[in-house]
Amino acid sequence: MGGGGGGGGAARVGLSRLMSVAFVLLALSGFGVHAGRSRIHKKVHGGGGGGGRHRGGGRGGTVVWSPAVPPADERTQPVTPPPGIVPSDPAVPAQPEQCVFDVRAFGAVGDGTTDDTEAFRAAWKAACAVEAAVLSVPSDGTFTITTTTFAGPCNPGLVFQVDGVLMPPDGPDCWPPSDSRRQWLVFSNLDGLTLRGTGTIEGNGEEWWNLPCKPHKGPNGSTLRGPCDSPTLIRFFMSRNLRVEGLRVENSPEFHFRFDGCSDVRVDGLSIRSPETSPNTDGIHVENTERVAIYNSKISNGDDCISIGTGSYDVDIQNVTCGPGHGISIGSLGVHNSTACVANVTVRNAVIRNSDNGVRIKTWQGGMGAVTGISFDTVVMENVRNCIIIDQYYCLDKRCMNQSTAVRVADVSYANIRGSYDVRSAPIHFACSDTVPCTNITMSEVELLPFSGELVDDPFCWSAYGLQQTPTIPPIYCLQDGLPDALLDNPDLRCR
Repeated sequence: MGGGGGGGGAARVGLSRLMSVAFVLLALSGFGVHAGRSRIHKKVHGGGGGGGRHRGGGRGGTVVWSPAVPPADERTQPVTPPPGIVPSDPAVPAQPEQCVFDVRAFGAVGDGTTDDTEAFRAAWKAACAVEAAVLSVPSDGTFTITTTTFAGPCNPGLVFQVDGVLMPPDGPDCWPPSDSRRQWLVFSNLDGLTLRGTGTIEGNGEEWWNLPCKPHKGPNGSTLRGPCDSPTLIRFFMSRNLRVEGLRVENSPEFHFRFDGCSDVRVDGLSIRSPETSPNTDGIHVENTERVAIYNSKISNGDDCISIGTGSYDVDIQNVTCGPGHGISIGSLGVHNSTACVANVTVRNAVIRNSDNGVRIKTWQGGMGAVTGISFDTVVMENVRNCIIIDQYYCLDKRCMNQSTAVRVADVSYANIRGSYDVRSAPIHFACSDTVPCTNITMSEVELLPFSGELVDDPFCWSAYGLQQTPTIPPIYCLQDGLPDALLDNPDLRCR
């Protein structure tokens, strides 16, 4: 009996021990699950609370921030690291948000009549002081401002974004007497500025073109003498690393764009338009500027599509359509017996339509210096009066005196020039100086046929030396061989 009782006690003790072990295992199992969930749901420091996020502050003027992207919901969205980043890598610092300075926040109205000049000046001052700032001209406004210089230096990454319409006062009668009549918008002493947008810069140039001192605007087709200043629409002065992109610019009183004393300039995707009768409305003028790229643009106006003045080096022009107008010109150079230097200009993949000139080099008698290293490659002409022209006797009123010095023209290549010409003039015209002839002109794959009428097969050559590398249409038999002795070791013909 005692043995039976002892067996029951042992069983009770064993059951008690089993229950204790099970309880401990269950507790340990519960602790492990809880700890794992804590690791999965642990909050990341610096997460997206709404009011606690620091967004910086304005540095002068009203700052309009770009809207922030809300953080993903941690409970429903997996966290995907950026490409190339694994979860164990250190955190990637967030990029600063872009500051947008809307001119309306500074008082601009944009109704087409209110003078918004002071608002633009205040917005520029504020944007200039902030890195990666955007001065915004919104798309739903027409903003009128008077002559203004937007000067630097500014912080890096400044963008002047024109999505609406920006324009000067309507003609000389509305121009403030205290403002310069030679320029409207000037961007000066800047490094890294971008002028871009989907909007329009409207020049309101018609009243300027009709001044009686403009060509063909005087009585009976004459031109009245006297002061005749008209503003260049947009001028860049003493600046570098410039980009001008995407804008529509039209009806400038005089030059549409002018680059003076600049370097590292890229112009891309512009539309420039003025009537073919508008005087002196060059599309893009480059002077004392180096390393310039002009790409993918359409220009129609009343003067040179692109003009290249003295002190211009390393200019690359590609995929440009010109016309009507006066074509792509180097010059005029050497006016008033000055020294002029231009080197390394390339024009390729261009179309020139219904123009007085195609590709032109023009210099005044009496000048000094040189134009060298010029290449015109793959240019299509459509009804162009003077397709290929070098004129070292350039003169505006045909009363210029003959002079013995000239700007030297050398190393000029014409390749793959094709299309049609207006038969009123010979399609190829080389009028070079007696004392400073043109040298090393090369012609290859030149085929020019009349737009209508009979073939003009007598190109004009005077003191022109070079080589016809392939048969051309029309033939260029008038090029002379060799190099004149008069050009050797002449210090007046040298540039840098």
